[in-house]
Amino acid sequence: MADEIEKKTQFHEMGLDNRLLKAIAKLGWSEPTPIQEKAIPLALDGKDILSRARTGSGKTAAFSVPVIQQILRAKKVLDSNNKHDEQCVRALIIVPSRELSSQAHFMMQQLAAYCSQQVTCVDISTEADPQLLKPLLAVKPDIVIGTPSRLLAHIKAENLDISTSVEWVVMDEADLLFSFGYENDLKSLLAHFPKSYQAFLMSATFSEDLESLKKLVLHNPVTLNLSESQLPMADQLIQYHVICDTEDDKYLLLYALIKLKLVRGKSLIFVNTVGRSYRLKLFLEQFSIFCCVLNSELPVNTRCHVVEQFNQGLYDYIIATDESAVVSTASKSSKSTSVDEKKSKTSGKIKKKKSTKMKEYGVSRGIDFQNVSNVINFDFPTSLQSYVHRVGRTARGEQMGTALSFVVDEEMRVLKKIQKQLSDTNSEEEPLKPYQFKMDEIEGFRYRCKDAIRAVTKNAIREARVKEVRREMLNSEKLKTYFEENPHDLQVLRHDSISRPVKVKKHMKNVPEYLIPPTLKSMYHRVPVKTKRTLPPPSHDVKRDRKKPRFGKPNPKYKKQQEDPLRSFRYVKTKSKV
Repeated sequence: MADEIEKKTQFHEMGLDNRLLKAIAKLGWSEPTPIQEKAIPLALDGKDILSRARTGSGKTAAFSVPVIQQILRAKKVLDSNNKHDEQCVRALIIVPSRELSSQAHFMMQQLAAYCSQQVTCVDISTEADPQLLKPLLAVKPDIVIGTPSRLLAHIKAENLDISTSVEWVVMDEADLLFSFGYENDLKSLLAHFPKSYQAFLMSATFSEDLESLKKLVLHNPVTLNLSESQLPMADQLIQYHVICDTEDDKYLLLYALIKLKLVRGKSLIFVNTVGRSYRLKLFLEQFSIFCCVLNSELPVNTRCHVVEQFNQGLYDYIIATDESAVVSTASKSSKSTSVDEKKSKTSGKIKKKKSTKMKEYGVSRGIDFQNVSNVINFDFPTSLQSYVHRVGRTARGEQMGTALSFVVDEEMRVLKKIQKQLSDTNSEEEPLKPYQFKMDEIEGFRYRCKDAIRAVTKNAIREARVKEVRREMLNSEKLKTYFEENPHDLQVLRHDSISRPVKVKKHMKNVPEYLIPPTLKSMYHRVPVKTKRTLPPPSHDVKRDRKKPRFGKPNPKYKKQQEDPLRSFRYVKTKSKV
């Protein structure tokens, strides 16, 4: 064991620049992760890399560190040859979603903190209009990050030229680039690449799309397929499942877990559709449990801001729509449109099905939710891949995490399939252990939950969706204009406000002591409820005390009158002594 520890390569042994090592030390990275230990030296040697590593393994830093190091090395050579004016775009970071683009840009800024004048980076996925980012691209930043569609738009607008200068191309979460509908954009983008460049393909899974992308981009690559489990080990990640008889039991169980404080810390709650996310949000709001919604209908600035504030600790709960459901619905709609076109060719009419889902969206893939203690699958995922990426949001790095899945009878077949697949990879009999929870003990909460579920109608969900999108679109405009000039006021803007004006009853906020299960009374510490302040008895001199408040602070309106000696003076007649 001691020999294995000695053989492990540290950051300072990789020949990195001192400024880069200083930034790594500031981030608190004591040693590289397995993917970083193997990928960084190979990248510095000029090898093309095809890498597969599980979520939370540090893939973003595995390509960011060598790219920055190579740029610093190239600029050092130029300085030695007195060529200071040859500024050009040297690296492209291609990602499937705007959230991942923002995340990769933030990582690059952190690693280039002590060499920001030598290494510049621009995220072009923030603006839809190419002309708005033309001034930033005119200075030719060293690193450009964006989605394939944004990169192609700037190339066509002649804001970006990559035909001769680009030396490094990185595709993060590469298996999603095709599934998110970027196949044509990528093929068009490849025509603008130079003849020789170094490429990295980073992914959490190997798929057919990744194999086809490998043939298009990589040249004699080194494949890094780390022999590790798809999820962290059982001592780091604890996985549970609960069998629910009905859908109402899901709402009852989630309410009890949160109100009885059995779920502590920041939590991600996954659902399969956008409508169910708003249904769950409206349900929890009636019990004064406020949370954010994260789905494809919200503007991109809002989604990035929600993730940022969640990482800062402003929110405890996020209800997220799983991107696999978005992709599956998009694929189904595309298939249905092709069938409709074939059927309607004879009549001369082509029916096209509009899709409201954004292809540049993904919650369960790649986004770095920090310090997530729990992942709750309110709706059970439809595949092993979806389950792995959801649960991978917690227990990242060396942190601990818990995953809890609600399962109804219709989903038992999928549960058994996932249990079997995970047990083969992790060599465990039952990775998803049954959560020992007695539903009989929380039957007292059922009448509350039924009333709350009954209040969440289809019209209420539709109104909430319209109101949320409309409000967040306004907030998104504010994020682009006002908050650029006033960054400190950005904290005031919150995203967990009530979705619709429902009547939140005060008595529903607290849990009565008689409803707490006997086994949990010792664990549950009830917050004392503030009672109304009793009024003091009225004074005898009612006329004199009429303008004085009976309780609390004195009214400032009459403070000057009370201090005025001419107004407060009273003549008292006394008897003369003889």
